[in-house]
Amino acid sequence: MAPDADPTIDLSALQDVDRSDPELRAWVSERVRRLEADARRSADTHLLHVELPPQWGIDLYVKDESTHPTGSLKHRLARSLFMYALVNGWLRPGSLVVESSSGSTAVSEAHFARMLDLPFVAVMPRSTSPEKIRLIQAQGGRCHFVDRADQMCAESARLAAEHGGHFLDQFTYAERATDWRGNNNIAESILDQLAEEPHPIPSWVVVGAGTGGTSATLGRYVRYHRMPTRLCVTDVENSAFYPGWKQRDPHARSQASSAIEGIGRPIMEPSFVPAIVDRMIRVPDEASVAGARFLSARLGRRVGASTGTNIVGVAAIVQGMRAAGERGSVVTLLCDSGERYAHTYFDDEWVRARGWQIEPWQRRLEQALPTP
Repeated sequence: MAPDADPTIDLSALQDVDRSDPELRAWVSERVRRLEADARRSADTHLLHVELPPQWGIDLYVKDESTHPTGSLKHRLARSLFMYALVNGWLRPGSLVVESSSGSTAVSEAHFARMLDLPFVAVMPRSTSPEKIRLIQAQGGRCHFVDRADQMCAESARLAAEHGGHFLDQFTYAERATDWRGNNNIAESILDQLAEEPHPIPSWVVVGAGTGGTSATLGRYVRYHRMPTRLCVTDVENSAFYPGWKQRDPHARSQASSAIEGIGRPIMEPSFVPAIVDRMIRVPDEASVAGARFLSARLGRRVGASTGTNIVGVAAIVQGMRAAGERGSVVTLLCDSGERYAHTYFDDEWVRARGWQIEPWQRRLEQALPTP
């Protein structure tokens, strides 16, 4: 039998603040449902097999992220960032959502903001290509311009604070917004698709140093599942990631901007997790463009220059495996379609104006990754 209540204790005297809001919880619940529905509709992307000489015993696979509804790898990130913001209580009806992005992330986030009935603003340099601006606007987003790339994050935070909104901040939250243990993340998807291949556990996964979110997800996943897979991150000129990783300097900075959209940053962003990276390769800009054109010819459709950066890294990895007599599989990512860059990386005059010599790099790639 329970003891009698102590009549000297008055529970009504407790300090008590109740901020529960059933209408807000219902609003959040509906938006989570919409994001989950999108995840089910676009649950997976194709894993393409790029043939190499069979006597090498090396299989190359390209995860085609361009087939997402918003056309790029950033579709996964944008959905994760919105989900993270919702379940953390950072979004409310009518919240202005702001992001520092001039590229594919902003396109995908504008798509999800419209899905969730939220206004969206992308902060970007004035030099952003008209094609990217139109893609963001076509998804219902607005564009806010700054003079330099290093002003984007501060201006995004200012806009969000001024309007009582939320700065999604991909460069801080990318590594934690995605469930790296599984839940159909990109790592789990790749391993599932490789299950019946000759080398189902890849020797290497090669990804670019964008926000750092994808490399963090892949690196954590293979360690969590005790796989021997090694992670190679490719970086570009004028990016802080490579020197910061090489010198173990979390404060590394670059004084110039990357010429390859969607990859490379002027500082070591919080979302980049250096300790889980086994190898980094810095790729010259002209090699990235050559890589995009090389892989486009192999696949019969255009891929973006950040994918070109990846394929140059793959060529170095494959050469190293051959030299060591190693057999196995290598996986990389097709980040977005090259159709977004018809007037830049696939325009011969635009390329020549930058003094880039891409033909020698194309020949090297054809030798390193020949058709059987």
